[in-house]
Amino acid sequence: MKSFSGSQDVFEWLSGFINFERGLSAKAFRLDRMHILADLAGHPERCAPVIHVAGSKGKGSITTMIAAMLHEAGYRTGRYVSPHVTEYRERVSRSERFFDESVYAAAGEELRNLVTKAVQEYPDLFSPESPEGEAPTFFELLTLYFFLCCRQDRCDVMVVETGMGGRLDATNIVDPLVSVISPIELEHTQYLGSTIAAIAGEKAGIIKRGRPVVLSEQRPEALDVFRRTAAERGSPVWYIPDLAEVIDLRVSRNGTRFFINMKDVPQSPLQFDECSQPFEIELSLIGAIQAQNAIQALTAVRVAFPAIPVEPLLRGLKATQLPGRFEGVHESPAVIIDGAHTPRSVNLCTETFVNLYGKGNILLFGCAADKDSAAMARLLIPHFSHIIITRPGSFKQSEPERIIKDFTETKEGFTVDIEGIPDTKKAIERAYFLAQTLQKPLLVTGSFYLAAEVRSFFTSY
Repeated sequence: MKSFSGSQDVFEWLSGFINFERGLSAKAFRLDRMHILADLAGHPERCAPVIHVAGSKGKGSITTMIAAMLHEAGYRTGRYVSPHVTEYRERVSRSERFFDESVYAAAGEELRNLVTKAVQEYPDLFSPESPEGEAPTFFELLTLYFFLCCRQDRCDVMVVETGMGGRLDATNIVDPLVSVISPIELEHTQYLGSTIAAIAGEKAGIIKRGRPVVLSEQRPEALDVFRRTAAERGSPVWYIPDLAEVIDLRVSRNGTRFFINMKDVPQSPLQFDECSQPFEIELSLIGAIQAQNAIQALTAVRVAFPAIPVEPLLRGLKATQLPGRFEGVHESPAVIIDGAHTPRSVNLCTETFVNLYGKGNILLFGCAADKDSAAMARLLIPHFSHIIITRPGSFKQSEPERIIKDFTETKEGFTVDIEGIPDTKKAIERAYFLAQTLQKPLLVTGSFYLAAEVRSFFTSY
């Protein structure tokens, strides 16, 4: 068998296990296989302290902010996020750069040997021919691969974003210094439940006994679940609205600036002796929601590492970059890509776009079949003069005909042209042609996969 020479070889091998994001059987949602794989590997998830991040929206930004702050504080930091926008190494990396190719190759060899050993020693769990068995999932293997890379690289700390859910997520074998949960929305309802409370129950699975949890502002039904779970497990709760508020928020095309006003809370992790209150935070990421994400990320770092001074934390927040989050990929005309794929995130993205570029511009939209396209159509229709509907690439199942119908039925009373172009490449070309011809900005949203397709188009343009 040929040895892996680097990351590309490993990810090509891993692609043979892609069964998570394309749809899974119920058998895949279990942690026993992950525990066995970790045990066979000598528990690489324990090679360094962990900060664990879950939620419906914003968790990728929060994870990346935490990792950037820890890097600026001098920690060798591994970062695990999903999905990627351009390439898989974005998911499995250091905070400030990719791992060395030798690390990817060595960890890949470990992983491949572990899979062979697991199938041999536990055929009932890892063999698809067994009644209770199934081949390891792509996400299980990718998660273990991240831990192996961090051990190979001798990381000081790991910041880990969940994939879907939390309770049965493959990442949930860690015992974190602190758990972090971003806002909860209706998502993946076929797997996580059809109510906010049910989804919160799955996300609450990352709250560990005796370990603190940092919560963003939540809907009452989600907050009740989190507080009850934390109380049952003896986990201290730090709820962001009780700790601080954003004031004097300014969002521009270059980033986000705001002041953070601390509330008088005993032993608050956001009390900094070395700076006056309120103090200013500057972000390169664009959008009001990023201010909330920054406060939550800052709180999580302070809970886990209270001795870190404020200066490297502020540097880390300003340095944070993340593809596909209100990212400009072209100028004149401006082309903005954003992976928003829930009604709340689409609404926030649209508000930011309209505030910066005005109404009556061009939208390219595509979302996966399990998303609430009707609700997103109602939010988007009033703000654009031309809307093109397409597939979000070929990776996720999509129903463009249904989405076109949702948008068409919603347009009554608004002056907007709606085109359906299922072929993604042709839709991108059409949207860019309109932007050039009309000299109007173009927003691309609805899916990270669509954002990735557009980013690739302009990279090679």
